[in-house]
Amino acid sequence: MLNNPDQNIRLDYNNMMKEFVGSYGFTSDDFTALTEKIDAATAAMKIKREQGFMDWRDLPHNQEEVVDEILAYAAENAGKFEAFVLLGIGGSALGPMAVQQAINHQFYNELPREKRGGHPKFYVVDNVDPERLACLFDIIDVDKCLFNVVSKSGSTSETMSQFMIIKQMLEEKLGAGNVHNHIVCTTDKEKGNLIKIAKDEGYKTFIIPSGVGGRFSQLTPVGLLPAAFTGIDIRALLAGAATMDKLCKADNITQNPAYMYGLLNYLAMQKGMPMSVMMPYADSLKYISDWYAQLWAESLGKKYDNNGNIVNVGPTPIKALGATDQHSQVQLYVEGPYDKIIVFIGVDEYRKTVTIPKIYSDISSLGFLGGVTHNELIAVEQLSTEHALRSAGRPNMTITLPSVNEFTIGQLLYMFMVATAFAGELLNINTFDQPGVEEGKNATYAMFGRPGYEDKKRELDARPAKKPAYIIG
Repeated sequence: MLNNPDQNIRLDYNNMMKEFVGSYGFTSDDFTALTEKIDAATAAMKIKREQGFMDWRDLPHNQEEVVDEILAYAAENAGKFEAFVLLGIGGSALGPMAVQQAINHQFYNELPREKRGGHPKFYVVDNVDPERLACLFDIIDVDKCLFNVVSKSGSTSETMSQFMIIKQMLEEKLGAGNVHNHIVCTTDKEKGNLIKIAKDEGYKTFIIPSGVGGRFSQLTPVGLLPAAFTGIDIRALLAGAATMDKLCKADNITQNPAYMYGLLNYLAMQKGMPMSVMMPYADSLKYISDWYAQLWAESLGKKYDNNGNIVNVGPTPIKALGATDQHSQVQLYVEGPYDKIIVFIGVDEYRKTVTIPKIYSDISSLGFLGGVTHNELIAVEQLSTEHALRSAGRPNMTITLPSVNEFTIGQLLYMFMVATAFAGELLNINTFDQPGVEEGKNATYAMFGRPGYEDKKRELDARPAKKPAYIIG
C-alpha cells in the first residue's frame, strides 16, 4: 500500500470552468490574471516552511521515532483496556474521529472484541454537555479504560474539566497510586499545565510539536496515538501525506492539487460564492467534512488582513453527505442563490459490495433496481447530482479516492491542510491564529473568576441587559 501510485487521489475541476458551467465558472485567463498573486503566495509558502512557520508540513517525514514510540506503547497496552477514551475538543477530537470513521468498521464499537482485532472500543468526549459525560459513564467502567487527555496548552476548560472529573473517579476506584496507568497525555513539551501535571503525577506523555496548531495536528500524536490503539496503520497514513507533499511542491498551479483547490475557492469567494459545501459519497468519509469545517472556518475566517485592514473575509464550510443530502439540501444548491461551490468526494472502489435482489420485476419503478449493486447506485447518484449542478450552472469539483484506506486518507488530509494555507496566502491573512475563538475562551475564564481576567469580567458585567420585550415565551 505504501507509495502505490494506483492509490493516488484525483482532483477534477472541470465543472468549475466556464466552458462547463457558464458565467459563474472560471477560465484560464482568470488564473493568468492572478499570476503575480499566485507567485507571491507560492514564494511565501516556501519561505514560511523553511523558516519553521509551518512545521506541520514536515510531519510526514520527521516522526520515525515518534511512530516507533506510539506503536511500542500501543503494543505494551494491548488487551489491557476495554476502551480508549479521548478527551479533547476542536482539532484534538475532529481529526481522530474522522480517521477512525474512515478506516475502521462503521459500527466498530458494536463489534465483539475479536472482530475488532483485539483492539479497545473508541470514544471521544469533545463537549461539556453534562449529559454527554454522564451517559458515557453508563456504558464504560472507568477502571477498565485508558484516557487520552489532549490539550496543548493544558488550560482548555472543556478538556481539563473532563480530566479532573475522571481523575477523581479513578482515584476513588483504584487509589491515587494506580491512576497513572489509565491516563496518557498529549500536550506541549514544556509549556502549559498539562505537561507539569503529567510530570508531577507520572503520566505517559506524547508531545505536540510547538509549531503545530490544533487543526493541523492530526498527523502528530494527537491523531496517531488513538489511531494506533484502534489498529489503524499510522505509517501508511504518513506515507500518504508524504506522497501528497511531493505533489504540493509543484510551482505550476495546474500540477499542484492543493494550490489549485485553494485558488478555485479564492476565485469563488471573489465572485460572490463564499460557501463551500463538502459532500462525500461515502459514510466512511462523513466526519472528514466535520474536520474540514474547522480547518476551513477557523483558518480563513478573519477580521483583519496581514496589513491590519478590516476585511472580514472567509468561506463558510457546509457539511453534506451523498446520497442522504440529495433529499435534504440539493434542492437549494441547484435552484437557490449562486453563492456556493460544491465539493464532491467520491470513491472508485468501496470495501464491500451489496447487490439488490431481482424481485418486484412487475413494478416498473422498482424492478429496474434488481441485480444492481449499491456500489453502482451510489456512484450513479453522485454522477447525477454533479450533472444536475452542472446543468444549472453551479460550480462544483470532485475529489476521488481510489479506495478508502490509510494511504489515501493521509493524502486527503494533507492536501486540505496545504490548500488552506495557500488560500490564506491569497487572502493575505494569518491562517494560523484564531482571535475570535480566543475571545470566547477569555470570556469563559473571566466569568468563572480565573485570575488575570478581571478586566474582561468587568467588561462582561457591563454588557447591556436584555429587554424582556424581545423575549417570547
